[in-house]
Amino acid sequence: MGDNKNQQQEPDINQLRKVRREKLADLQAAGKDPFVITKYDVTHHTTECAEEYNKLEAELLAGREPVDVSGLPEEEARPLRKKDYEERREIMDAKPIEVSVAGRLMSKRVMGKAAFANIQDKLGNVQLYVSRDGIGEDNYADFKKFDIGDIVGVKGFVFRTMTGEISIHAHEVTLLTKSLQILPEKFHGLKDVDMRYRQRYVDLIMSPDVKDTFIKRSQIISTIRKFLDAKGFMEVETPMLVSNAGGAAARPFETHFNALDEDLKLRISLELYLKRLIVGGLERVYEIGRVFRNEGLDTRHNPEFTLMELYQAYTDYNGMMDLTEEMYRYVAQEVLGTTKISYNGIEMDLGKPFERITMVDAVKKYAGVDWNEVKDTEAAKKLADEKNIEYEDHHKKGDILNLFFEEFVEEHLIQPTFVMDHPIEISPLTKKKPENPEYVERFEMFMNGWEMCNAYSELNDPIDQRERFAEQDKLADAGDEEANHTDEDFLNALEIGMPPTGGIGYGIDRLCMLLTDSAAIRDVLLFPTMKSLS
Repeated sequence: MGDNKNQQQEPDINQLRKVRREKLADLQAAGKDPFVITKYDVTHHTTECAEEYNKLEAELLAGREPVDVSGLPEEEARPLRKKDYEERREIMDAKPIEVSVAGRLMSKRVMGKAAFANIQDKLGNVQLYVSRDGIGEDNYADFKKFDIGDIVGVKGFVFRTMTGEISIHAHEVTLLTKSLQILPEKFHGLKDVDMRYRQRYVDLIMSPDVKDTFIKRSQIISTIRKFLDAKGFMEVETPMLVSNAGGAAARPFETHFNALDEDLKLRISLELYLKRLIVGGLERVYEIGRVFRNEGLDTRHNPEFTLMELYQAYTDYNGMMDLTEEMYRYVAQEVLGTTKISYNGIEMDLGKPFERITMVDAVKKYAGVDWNEVKDTEAAKKLADEKNIEYEDHHKKGDILNLFFEEFVEEHLIQPTFVMDHPIEISPLTKKKPENPEYVERFEMFMNGWEMCNAYSELNDPIDQRERFAEQDKLADAGDEEANHTDEDFLNALEIGMPPTGGIGYGIDRLCMLLTDSAAIRDVLLFPTMKSLS
């Protein structure tokens, strides 16, 4: 049934497209090709027209109250309202606000010798009043042929209609770009969610809330930069193409560089190069950039995503916790105007102190298992069998603790929570806890049951680091595609000497999801990864 409906619609769409191309051909034949226009001087955006007019109106009409027609019959009230409007209009027109705006034509209603239309730009939209007398007979005839989706430039003055809507009275309208496609209100197939992501440019035109999400994403990132810059951090850039993709447990994308005849990988992390800069004495560095992991797609994962990592010399993971709590609170307040976040109807409060709990205590709290009483890997695997936790042969006691955490704990961590002191087996780049070397000085922060960031007291002992890399090499040789590999240049940097350092990685996309109440990571990525249609 649906296919038949689409088959019936398709010829209509094709005909509409054909008509638009014919209009373009007519314009070009008449020497009015819009595509030869190279620039248009814009003095105002749409919302600025209303702001400036309201300000002038308040100044010129100060103390003048609108006529009171309450209680009068409509036939008596109407002429009084009209007279009042004309008097107010006369005062405002004596000091007109001339504007030049440009945007996409979103609606048009022609009523004989005059028309109302609406154009949209990056800030919003404004109504146009276009008349034959205002722009001339020939130009008005051209305007009536404009299509929804065309991009136009308008010069005129701002006024308020009798219904109270601030509008632009046009005295010049210029076609800047001819749209040859049909916007979604006339092409129902583009309402498909999948197509919204594939044709984000259409989604941005038709969905103000989508545009607002990406404006807010930009604000989030710029606010983070403002926060870190004020604390003396230096923003840097490190390689995306690397010979050794380390710093995280993830499968990399691989490529070949023809010029050097070398196999390379896309980075999965920012960590190892940023630490080299700490060795070089930069002390406080951060990078916001894309990383690439050859993994699955779901509501929280995309193979390329935005990661921010920062490193600070002479502090530890406690310092990173303090910095993170302060930064999250600052960003929410600056971008949202509040520290309370509502996501999918669940309220999270960044204004309160974040909870801090060890992974062992969290597993004891939510799984009822005290890992301090688990003697060895054999006992851990036995517990996993009892709890139906799947594990792999090479997994050790610490790996299985992490599996318990993922299974029983994560979903409960709704309010901001730092989970600290991970097992050494899953933390190859982290300093051991001096009093208990089975665990490391590491934390992950959770909100809404999601991991939001991952931080360490960074391992700066080159001998210990080499041993950890060796363990990772064994896992890689055994078939673990997510294992790290020994990085000799990084080890050389550690031998030069890296000061005690705290480091952290933040998932920027997940933060944007929470602060914009977006259901999926694709909703905060302008161009998410999609399966090819070909």
